[in-house]
Amino acid sequence: MLQVHLYISGFVQGVGFRQFIKINADRLKLKGWVRNLPDDRVEAVFQGSKEKIKEMISLCKKGTFLAEVESVDVLWEKGKEKFEGLEVRV
Repeated sequence: MLQVHLYISGFVQGVGFRQFIKINADRLKLKGWVRNLPDDRVEAVFQGSKEKIKEMISLCKKGTFLAEVESVDVLWEKGKEKFEGLEVRV
């Protein structure tokens, strides 16, 4: 299973970013999870087809209309865990 691990930096907390990711991941049929980090970044893991993951990365680089994304660090991995859907973690 193809997997990507993202670290999204900028003004990305408190602007509906996790919900934005959830909605788009569900639409793209991606699985994984998303959470806020204590250092004000958002961390996400997605599993799915390379095409759909690349589309999600592009969406994360744009963000919500209130977000100001500075950078998205992308780490491609081999998926070890199987997810049922996309979970918003606290």
